[in-house]
Amino acid sequence: MKSPRRRARDPNDPGATSIVTTGGSRKGGNGADGAVDDRADTGTDAAADTGTGLAPVDVVTLGESMVAFLPSRPGRLADAPSFERSIGGAESNVACTLAAAGHTTRWVSRVGTDGFGDHLLEAIGAYGVDVTAVRRDPDRPTGLYFRTAGDRATDAHEVVYHRAGSAASAMSVGNVGEAVPYSGRVLHLTGITAALSPACRDLVRHLLAPRPGRPLVSFDVNHRPLLWRGRDDARMLLELARGADIVFVGADEARAAWGLHDARAVRDALPEPRTVVVKQGADGAIAYDRSSGGAGTATFVPAPRVDVVAHVGAGDAFAAGFLSATLRGLPLRDRLRHGHLTAAAALTVPGDLAAPPARDHADRLVALDEAAWGRLRLGPGWTTRAAAGDDEEVRTP
Repeated sequence: MKSPRRRARDPNDPGATSIVTTGGSRKGGNGADGAVDDRADTGTDAAADTGTGLAPVDVVTLGESMVAFLPSRPGRLADAPSFERSIGGAESNVACTLAAAGHTTRWVSRVGTDGFGDHLLEAIGAYGVDVTAVRRDPDRPTGLYFRTAGDRATDAHEVVYHRAGSAASAMSVGNVGEAVPYSGRVLHLTGITAALSPACRDLVRHLLAPRPGRPLVSFDVNHRPLLWRGRDDARMLLELARGADIVFVGADEARAAWGLHDARAVRDALPEPRTVVVKQGADGAIAYDRSSGGAGTATFVPAPRVDVVAHVGAGDAFAAGFLSATLRGLPLRDRLRHGHLTAAAALTVPGDLAAPPARDHADRLVALDEAAWGRLRLGPGWTTRAAAGDDEEVRTP
């Protein structure tokens, strides 16, 4: 996919200052429209003065991005005569998608001084993501991976990583700290980073610890058994998730990592986070938000039907759509719908990244009544059908 041209933020967006510092203690409540009020006792903005010389942004993401190689034709890796180069990484995917949606974003990481590192910085920066906080490591390489497109129905695919000892795996509390990661209104982390090395695990744990000036922190569990290799992944991921404000986890991940078989059990295992979102694949997603106290009422939103091209990147896109709507102060149902729509954009392209739907187009679809939302079916190219009143993508099978 070509890098999208950056859209300017809307200065009249009522959610433009809806998330402010927590000072380690969060008070919450729903406004008249159900939007989350994330104001703290002090009422000050954590990102107003980052203390880093970096401009404050909406969202900071931290984690490894890699250069991806995809076979030029379907089939096994062993049969591929050539490969097409792309980029991939959960955290940078979120940053790129949010930047394409008009938000200011910063990606924090380390890459090698090799040509692959050059490519990552150029490609991610082309989306409008601030990459000035990425450090170059002369002693360690940039991570790489090879991946087949996978079966459309089952998502069965081959993937081979070359990331052991990568530059990103050397991230630590000592060489990253918290000032730069805390330079946004939201910090987005994933369980992948914690699996890269003990130093990365300690960094993620450090950033999730409660402290004055910590921004809203979202955490996508992103369970990767191949990276953890049995190193107490279940306990560590649960500990990290409990330190976040917003948690994203797939129902399949919760079963595999924690042996939890329903969304309510996931919420019970994660009582601390303000919001817990359990993604249920093609069925939809359920969220618990405790703004009104207790564990919070469950809100379920079905996913629209999608003509899937490839499954890769959908989870990252969902997180980006949900966080974008959170930054705008939208109610929980709308945040889930925006997550589904952004995921649908990723599902209808072959690579990790897809241009999200234009905001007015997405808002129009999010505003559909339950019956019309239930008829929604999205296929390749649907994000370009943004003309006012164009309901071509809403059809009954």
